[in-house]
Amino acid sequence: MQEKKDATFSYQFPDGDRRLAFSRQSSFRHWDPPLPSPSPSPSPSPLLRSHSFKPYLARSDSTVGMPLLEKPGQKDATWVALILAAVRGVANGSRPMKRLALMISLNVAYSMIELLLGLFTGRVGLVSDAFHLTFGCGILTFSLFAMGISRKKPDETYTYGYKRLEVLAAFTNALFLLFLSFSLAVEALHAFMQDESEHKHYLIVSAVTNLLVNLLGVWFFRSYARVNIVYWKPEDMNYHSVCLHVLADSIRSAGLILASWFLTLGVENAEVLCLGIVSVAVFMLVLPLFKATGSILLQIAPSNIHPSAFNKCSRQIASLEEVLEVSQARFWELVPGYSIGSLSVQVKKGVHEDRILQHVNGLYNDLGIQDLTVQIDYK
Repeated sequence: MQEKKDATFSYQFPDGDRRLAFSRQSSFRHWDPPLPSPSPSPSPSPLLRSHSFKPYLARSDSTVGMPLLEKPGQKDATWVALILAAVRGVANGSRPMKRLALMISLNVAYSMIELLLGLFTGRVGLVSDAFHLTFGCGILTFSLFAMGISRKKPDETYTYGYKRLEVLAAFTNALFLLFLSFSLAVEALHAFMQDESEHKHYLIVSAVTNLLVNLLGVWFFRSYARVNIVYWKPEDMNYHSVCLHVLADSIRSAGLILASWFLTLGVENAEVLCLGIVSVAVFMLVLPLFKATGSILLQIAPSNIHPSAFNKCSRQIASLEEVLEVSQARFWELVPGYSIGSLSVQVKKGVHEDRILQHVNGLYNDLGIQDLTVQIDYK
């Protein structure tokens, strides 16, 4: 029986810190032609026999080649190229991308006016709201950047392409909105303890204007105004996050307007009540998106495939007469609608692997795994 061993090589830096420089698994092998067999009996292809492989590095090697350092300015040039690619993508992009760019421009213009008015009049509430809008515009700009750059084709650095950047943008939007819901809850608690509701009537004009701008964004992305949405593409996830962003801001503005109206009617703790309701509503709206994006970024098993289905496939493969063991089965989603998997199958020595590979690929393709890597080991 042949024993599989893994080796890890380290490089000793002058300052004493020990960094991983090279890791070799049993699948990274180099082929040497086998010796001619004395028997004319058929044998497996030498390219697939584990005993005919040798590692790239001998176990006595103590040094390995380190990658060359980047030239000065190369990293900056890469970022400039990405930004230019994003700008071209937005300019030649779809209607939602252009609508989002228009909405960001309106929000930036309004936040600048609100900031100047707050500074000249000494209204801290206006200045705080302007900073909130500016930060929200930054998050939406990142979503727009992701929409533009995701059209870029895969290269030697991003071999899977740039589509997952849209998932990251949606996760950033969801995280921002969760912080918004917590800040609204803290604001409601502060208003309840300090009773400062009567000092915030001047925010009614700001809330009305902000509501009108955000309602325009809700209209632009109205087809994604749902809590639980099935994501078939990364664009769906990013567009949904933008819709939830403007919808949450609209609910916040509507809550401030309603609280001001209740205060004029003499309702006590109106701001506490409205802000508390808005906080809970925003949290409930954003939580499903946060879970979906977090699951993809953490490379959790595809949510549309039940775990028992993976176990069933493993049992079917292990039940084959030629298979000894199925191990290291890992499955995850690169982006919504594109699942990847890898597993190792140990088979008996002398077995042709073509039928096994066809059987394994057929099983997992039926489950919805588009990209599958199977490692065949002989024992």
